[in-house]
Amino acid sequence: MRVVIAGAGSVGRSIARELLLNDHEVTLIDKQPSAMRIASVADADWLLGDACELSTLTQAATEECDVVVAATGDDKVNLVVSLLAKTEYGVPRTVARVNNPKNEWMFDEAWGVDVAVSTPRIMTAMVEEAVAVGDLVKIFTFHQSKADILELTLPEHSALVGVRVGQVVWPLDTVLAAVVRGRKPLAPSPDDTLEAGDELLIVAGSDADLDALHDLLVTPAAT
Repeated sequence: MRVVIAGAGSVGRSIARELLLNDHEVTLIDKQPSAMRIASVADADWLLGDACELSTLTQAATEECDVVVAATGDDKVNLVVSLLAKTEYGVPRTVARVNNPKNEWMFDEAWGVDVAVSTPRIMTAMVEEAVAVGDLVKIFTFHQSKADILELTLPEHSALVGVRVGQVVWPLDTVLAAVVRGRKPLAPSPDDTLEAGDELLIVAGSDADLDALHDLLVTPAAT
């Protein structure tokens, strides 16, 4: 996969390193000479230029890439880069960083954004996840489908502890996608048994009844 990343700050460089480790091709763009820390991500292609200008995106061969990541610290820049990538170069997928949560409503298909990532939201979710066993935490929202990825740590008193996954009647429009047990992620099969402390990752559609889902997961077993 070929990826163009606009913004070679700490976020952009971190994304680039992860992608390179997975054998993807990466081009990093930044207009600040001070950001050209080429040795820090030596295997990436580097381009000094303004990613909001068509000449720079053309030089980066954006029309040939599979994904554009707008990872700068400026929301206006990230929106413009996403829009240009979609409308001018037909990039199949755009991922945009949201710096100010108040601007998140703008990061949608109208601006060419397929996936918006709000770092403050993710950080908040991680804090909540760390301290709130038994609470449903929204980790991520897909902007096109409006589906959510939710996390819940199964409490000891839950009626689902000791129950096989195949026996659970999940609310409409919800799917158990993964179970993290200790540090090990598991793809749940119908014969797997849920355990107290399991981190459940659930995909919920926009019409899912989250109250019913929460009740299913945390209601104590009948005595």
